[in-house]
Amino acid sequence: MRVAMYYNNNDVRLEEMPVPAIGPGEILVKIIASGICGSDVLEWYRIKKAPKVLGHEITGEIVGVGEGVARFKPGDRVFVSHHVPCNTCWYCLHGNHTVCETLHTTNFDPGGFAEYLRAPRINVDRGTFLLPNEVSFEEGAFIEPLACVIRGQRTAHLRAGQTVLIIGSGISGMLHLMLARAMGAGRIIATDISEFRMDKARAFGADVVIDARDDVPARVRAANGDRGADLVIVCTGAFAAFQQALQSVDRGGTVLCFATTDPGVELPIPLNDFWRNGITVLPSYANSPYDAEVAIQLLSARRLPVREMITHRLALEETGLGFKYVAGGKDSLKVIVEPQR
Repeated sequence: MRVAMYYNNNDVRLEEMPVPAIGPGEILVKIIASGICGSDVLEWYRIKKAPKVLGHEITGEIVGVGEGVARFKPGDRVFVSHHVPCNTCWYCLHGNHTVCETLHTTNFDPGGFAEYLRAPRINVDRGTFLLPNEVSFEEGAFIEPLACVIRGQRTAHLRAGQTVLIIGSGISGMLHLMLARAMGAGRIIATDISEFRMDKARAFGADVVIDARDDVPARVRAANGDRGADLVIVCTGAFAAFQQALQSVDRGGTVLCFATTDPGVELPIPLNDFWRNGITVLPSYANSPYDAEVAIQLLSARRLPVREMITHRLALEETGLGFKYVAGGKDSLKVIVEPQR
C-alpha cells in the first residue's frame, strides 16, 4: 500500500509498505479521510521519531475484522481513536484519562496518512466508533480535534454568558470558537496575525477580532466593558500569546493552555496577583472516549459547520504539500488528505 512517510516538515515522501496483517480482536480500516493536525507539524516533537507515518484524525471503512470482533463488520463506516486510555488505572478512575500511561503509549498501525491501517484490540474495544449516516467521512475527520476542544472547555467549566478570548485563530481556535458559540458563550473575541484567519474568525462568529500584534489586553478590556475575559484559550505556541493570556484574563477567570511552547520554555506567572484575584491556569491535552462520543453527537446534530472549515482536499501523494500549508499557516485552515483518490 502507499503511505506518506514523514522525515521532516519539508520532506514527506510517498512510499510503499505492506498492508498490515490483523490478529484476533483487531480490524483493518481503509482510510477515506485523514486531517493534518497542528501537532503533526510540531517538528521538534515529531522529528525524533522520523521516519514515521503520521496522521491521527481519520475516518474510513472497515475491510477486515479479526477473530472475536463482534461489534463491527466489513463495510462499517468508522472513526478510530489513535490514543485510548486503560479505564482502570488511578488516573482514569479519577477522571484524568489523558494522563493515563496507556493513552500515551497506544496507537494504530501505521499512521493515518496511508491507504490502510490496523487498529489494535484495545483501540477496537474503546476507541472505535460508528459514523452516523449524517456525518460524512471528511466531517468525521474532525471528531478527534473537536473531542480535544470539548475536553478543554469542559475542564475549564465554560458557562453560558461568559466572555471568551481565543488567542490564535487556526483550526483549534476556530473549533473553540464554534463550540463556545454553541455552548452559549456571551462575547467571543479572537486574535491572530494572519488576515486570512482573522477573516475566518469573523465568518465563524467572533464578535470582536483583534490583530495579535496590537495591545491585546487593552483591546479586550475596551471591547468588554473594562473587564478582561472570563475564559482565555491559548491556541498558538507563540510565547507572546501566553503572556497576552495572563494579562487579558479577568478576576475569577481561567486561562486554558490548549497549545504548548517549545521544550524548556518557562512562563512567569504573577503568583500574588493570581492568588488575590482567584485566577486559574489550566493545561489541556488530548481527549477521552467520552469526549469523542460528544463530538460525534454534536456533528450528527449539525451544531458545528465543520465542512466550511476545510480549505484543502489533497491526494495522498500531496501530503507533503499539505504539511507546508499547515506549517506555514497562511491561507489554510483545515487540510484533509484523501488516501483513496
